Formats: sequence, structure tokens, C-alpha cells
Amino acid sequence: MSLLQNKVALVTGASTGFGVGIARHLIQAGATVYITARQEAKLQAVAAEMGATALVADVTVPSDWDAVFQTIHQQHGRLDILVNNAGAGGNIAEVADQSDEAIEKTIALNLTGAIWGSKRAAQWMRAQRDGLIINISSICSVEAWAGWGIYGAAKAGLDHFTRHLYVEMRPFGVRVTSLIPSWGDTNFKEAANQGEFDPETAAKVIHPDDIGKVVADICSLPAHLVIPEMRLLPLVQEIQPY
Repeated sequence: MSLLQNKVALVTGASTGFGVGIARHLIQAGATVYITARQEAKLQAVAAEMGATALVADVTVPSDWDAVFQTIHQQHGRLDILVNNAGAGGNIAEVADQSDEAIEKTIALNLTGAIWGSKRAAQWMRAQRDGLIINISSICSVEAWAGWGIYGAAKAGLDHFTRHLYVEMRPFGVRVTSLIPSWGDTNFKEAANQGEFDPETAAKVIHPDDIGKVVADICSLPAHLVIPEMRLLPLVQEIQPY
């Protein structure tokens, strides 16, 4: 019997990168998986390839969250796993050089959107007295580099929100995890105008299937066990505290 058979999962930001690996491994573990992203063509192609259900949605728009949850409710009546993976570095620049609009967008995508999704999932899971919410954070939430302050602040906020949500949901049998990865083989660096890894480094960073396996393993734990927080680092990356 598949470990996650009869489980219904939702993974955001799953048209590329980590989200693809996470969704794929949840499906391989037996879950029914819904994936969301903003780019319809890319999302539909990924969904068709892995056997997921695509729902076009922007995590920064509350009505999009409502539509996603309404669809899942109509089709299954429950949600067992939410993985808040959607995020982006935004404008990587020192704080003094940030625009107000860029700051607002970065926080909305990396923090507020995940809170909106977690709120809706928490309402369902509290009533079910079962479920798991995994928020994908970043090493930028616990370390400091020039230019990453806004993104790091958003992810640090997500970490702390996750801790509070864990305390609130634990009495209802609902588990909440903050997963904190670092360098990954995704388009994150390019999207943030940070260039690309050299081939040797790229082979040794976190790959989508790596983090997908980690998420599937967390989801497959017995229901009475939880990992509140986990860091996932590639050995190739040297981190020197400021």
C-alpha cells in the first residue's frame, strides 16, 4: 500500500523548480496532488507529465485561494497536505535601493500568500483533526547577505509564523513544519539576476527531486510524529555567519 494513498495534497508554485519535485514525489507516494502557479501553459504541461491536477492561481490573491479550496472541496471534501512552496527572491538589492512596490511584492509572495493559504487549510484541518502544512522557507531567513534583506525578512516571518501555527494546531492533531533549504538547482538565481552555478557546483546543490523526497518523507511520518523545523543544506555551500 502506498504511504500516502487516499491523501489529498496541494502544492503551490509547482510549475517549475522545487515545486515540481515536491509534487512528483507526493504522487509517487500515492497522494492525489493539485498544483498551482500563475503561468497556465507551463503548469498544465507539468500536471500532464506527472499526473497532477492543475489549478491556475496567484497566491497573493485571496480570491484565487478561495477558488482553489472550493474546487478541492467539491471534488474531495478534504485536504490532507498543504505545501506552501511559491516564492521568489524579488528585487535583490540593498534596502536603501528598494522601491516600496518591490518590497510589497516580495513580502506578499513569500509571506502573506503562505499565511492566506495556511489560514484556509487550518480551518479545514482543525475540523478534520488531521493534516499537515509544510512551509518552504529559505536559508536567508537565518543567515544574512547584502541585498537579500527583504526576501530574508519575509522568509524569517514565515518561519516564525509557522512556529505559532504549530502551537495553535497541535491540540487538533494537525502537524506544521518549516523546511529551510539553501542553494538549489532551480531557476531562482537566474530569476533574481544572480547568474548561474558553474556545472560542478550545480551538480552538488539541492535538486527538485532531493527536496521532493524530503517532503514526501515528512508527509509519510506516523501521524503522532512531527518535524517542526528542518534545514536542508548542500555540502558544497560554505556559510560564514556575519
